[in-house]
Amino acid sequence: MEYSLYMKEALKEAYKAFDKKETPIGAVIVKDGEIIARAHNLTETLNDSTAHAEILAIRQASEKLGGWRLVDCDLYVTMEPCIMCSGAIVNSRIKKLIIGTRHIKNAYTDKQHEFKIDYYENNNIEINFGVLREDCSDVLQEFFKTLRKR
Repeated sequence: MEYSLYMKEALKEAYKAFDKKETPIGAVIVKDGEIIARAHNLTETLNDSTAHAEILAIRQASEKLGGWRLVDCDLYVTMEPCIMCSGAIVNSRIKKLIIGTRHIKNAYTDKQHEFKIDYYENNNIEINFGVLREDCSDVLQEFFKTLRKR
């Protein structure tokens, strides 16, 4: 399926983050079958708490399209977006959100997950979970396993 093709590109971005010792999350934005933006987490590199893959990809796509409204664009991201990124996704008018794996940590993340799902649905964003879930989870697990060894 075409979803896995673009998620593989997001995974390439996640591995770029991994190599930079950043939390390995990658994102690509697709419009009319073409990748118009790609990014990975750079919070440590840029010393910027907002430098998440989704935010950086949204900025890049907005620049390419010449406006902040990303109508008819799809965002592929390897891990479920945080609350900050969810706001940016909704505000940018992303049409479809395709997520590799969920962020599962504790009961609070379950509450946040439910809130985000409602938020996306209330803003007419189509959501698809679990595209290349194992691959997306593996890179995160490997990163945190390596981090704990240090």
